[in-house]
Amino acid sequence: MEMPNDPFMLYSAINMKLRDEYPSLRALCSDLDIDESELTARLEAAGFTYMPEINQFR
Repeated sequence: MEMPNDPFMLYSAINMKLRDEYPSLRALCSDLDIDESELTARLEAAGFTYMPEINQFR
C-alpha cells in the first residue's frame, strides 16, 4: 500500500483498513510491509493517537 502524503487521507485510509480488514495495527503493518513506528509518528504529528482497545486512530 502506498501511504497518502496528506495526513487526513492517511488517517482515513488506515482507519478504514483497521475497521474492515485487520484486527490490529501490528497485523496491518506486517501484512502491508509498513513501518509501524513511522506510520504512528506521521499520524501523531497530525494529532491522531492509536487506540488499541478500539483498533482505530483518534
